[in-house]
Amino acid sequence: MALIGRLHPLLIHFPIGLVLIAAVAEVVAMRTGRWDWRAVAVANVRAGAVFAIGAAITGWRLASSQGVEPTSSVEWHRWLSTLAAVAVFGAALATEGARGRAPFALWVYRIDLSDRWFEKAGEVFAEISR
Repeated sequence: MALIGRLHPLLIHFPIGLVLIAAVAEVVAMRTGRWDWRAVAVANVRAGAVFAIGAAITGWRLASSQGVEPTSSVEWHRWLSTLAAVAVFGAALATEGARGRAPFALWVYRIDLSDRWFEKAGEVFAEISR
């Protein structure tokens, strides 16, 4: 089971990239009116949610493995990352019924919020690594 935790540094970057691509695609869809970009956004945010949950699970496994000190920075990183994964999952749920003219400002806002959580979690991780 230690292997699962060690995969966390490899897995965490993929959902971040997917969510950022989803946000860009949605902005392009809103600005240009080309709704095929919306399909790109929806697919990426849904895939990002799945991988974010997986990355959060591996992060929890890594944080509770031997050799990782249970400092307050680790706890902050753990919870901020979990909140980011939940925010992305909420954004993915908001894409239900995404065909046509559904407003996406809410889930784009959620993606922006989750990106801020990822950023803060990264700062905490950088502090841990020192």
